[in-house]
Amino acid sequence: MRIVSFGSVNYDLSIWMDRFPGPDETLRAQRIEAFSGGKGANQATAAARLGAVAHLAGCVGGDDRGRWLLEELKSSGVDTSLVRIVEEPTGTAVPLITPSDVCIVVVAGANASTGAADADTAAETIAAADVLLLQGEVGAAGARKAAQAARSGGTTVVLNPAPVDPFLVEVVVPLADVLVVNRAEQAQIEVIGPDTGHCDTVVTLGGRGAQIGDVLVPSYPAAVVDPTGAGDAFCGAFGVALAEGRSLIEAVRFANAAGALSVQTPGAQPSMPSRAAVDALLDGHPSPGPPA
Repeated sequence: MRIVSFGSVNYDLSIWMDRFPGPDETLRAQRIEAFSGGKGANQATAAARLGAVAHLAGCVGGDDRGRWLLEELKSSGVDTSLVRIVEEPTGTAVPLITPSDVCIVVVAGANASTGAADADTAAETIAAADVLLLQGEVGAAGARKAAQAARSGGTTVVLNPAPVDPFLVEVVVPLADVLVVNRAEQAQIEVIGPDTGHCDTVVTLGGRGAQIGDVLVPSYPAAVVDPTGAGDAFCGAFGVALAEGRSLIEAVRFANAAGALSVQTPGAQPSMPSRAAVDALLDGHPSPGPPA
């Protein structure tokens, strides 16, 4: 299983609070903690922990945060040889976590430098991979070049356009084999209006599971501690399952299991589950219920 994730690397400052602040309001938070994050890095970590040969292409700053993030990735088994060190500071994200939800503020930093040149450098590795994972936290030009390299090598392109960028949607969706979106992202893409008829669309529904067309693939029960990174656990696991040759529905079941495990651990990358944990959950629950 060979997976390449072309995307962001972030230093996460997670803040737990009772509720989100309103306009012009100051609230006391319960705690703050630093974690390794970034959608590209999270998905690469998820793939590596599930047994794939996982490469990450992206950018970090030459600062302490960037060096720490690279060490965290390497410790999880991610190949970081395609990560470029740039002058801009390492990207930062601030997840705000309440008992019922999470919202995230992202400052791109070095991630804004990830572009077509990085895709060119990674092109041979991408073309030799089974699956390319793309997200919305880096520029559209680089993502498009990476997708073109994948198409040239017969590599399956999984696009998770989060956050939704209209230009990225317009130029990358036509090159994607599978779109993974939540309800809000699906609605935004429908407004932009690209032709998605050529690719499969998986809509993630949080605790309900995920939907493919009219088929609902139920999720697994989980005690939610921190939902940050659950979507990335899903995408990384989904890519691994496709690389293993699983059907679309079976790949979603595998990804649902990874997502359910991830919400039970604080932080993004620290919550990416091991293969043993996912297999154990699947063995204990062969199917969470018939597709509806």
